[in-house]
Amino acid sequence: MKAAEKPSIWKQFTKQWDLQSMVWPGIIFVFIFSYIPMYGVVMAFQQYDIFNGILKSPWVEFMNFKMFFQAPEFWNVMRNTIVISLLKLVITFPAPILLALMLNEIGNMAFKRFVQTVSYLPYFLSWVIVSGFVFTLLSVDNGTVNYLLERFHLIQEPINFLAVPEYFWSILVSVNVWKEVGFASIVYLAAIAGVDPTMYEAASIDGASRFKQIYLITLPSIAPIIIIFMILAIGNLLSAGFEDILLLGTNPILRENSDVIDTYVYRVGILNARFSYATAVGLFKSVISVLLLITANKIARRADVSLW
Repeated sequence: MKAAEKPSIWKQFTKQWDLQSMVWPGIIFVFIFSYIPMYGVVMAFQQYDIFNGILKSPWVEFMNFKMFFQAPEFWNVMRNTIVISLLKLVITFPAPILLALMLNEIGNMAFKRFVQTVSYLPYFLSWVIVSGFVFTLLSVDNGTVNYLLERFHLIQEPINFLAVPEYFWSILVSVNVWKEVGFASIVYLAAIAGVDPTMYEAASIDGASRFKQIYLITLPSIAPIIIIFMILAIGNLLSAGFEDILLLGTNPILRENSDVIDTYVYRVGILNARFSYATAVGLFKSVISVLLLITANKIARRADVSLW
């Protein structure tokens, strides 16, 4: 008997037209806005001239990278980027896991839904609105935080929190936790819901407390999800943030503690029109991020969990 002929690509496409119609718009979108602009990376190796364009601008090889490494702001920008990223990783990353574990233990469904709703809402607010809230709360004139601290006699006079560089990192990370923790916990709640309930019943019969059940059953069961998100978080380690830092760190006094790679690229590239230099800085960040992602993925393979 002759082997069945493999259907052509066109026949497979027409047979799955409904599924293809949902996939291709996303592929086209990514191709147009993510892959085509990658051609602009060559600007990092040029002295880009807006009148000559990419094709006619002179090549300078690695001069833009050398300028960044020798810039007076280099170490300060790298320090802020790494410290803020590590603070977000250490504090913001486990926060939704803890929230998901606590929500899973709540028996009152009405209260559980209320907590979920309240914790999810900040995620859907733009950073412009959130920054407005923060400025209002921390305002020197009738700010809620200063008012409460004065009422409890913890301070003698109002503090301009957003003009003190030492407070910026704490404020930034705290606001990020408040904004992101609720929505990020959805994935972990879904993973916890998939744990076999008979495992909890068996552990309860054996006398395991709720804390032991969380430690011995829940956390190991959702460990693959945690590892996947950890890999992605490490890959984005140099992405300390842009909108939150740009809006909350508007005061020039805070630049010493708020200037990160993304805001630095925005300032020198867009505001100062140094397009080649800014492209080189962004490319440096992307290369390091890819190396971190590959390294984290290789380490995660030891736990039989990886992105590829």
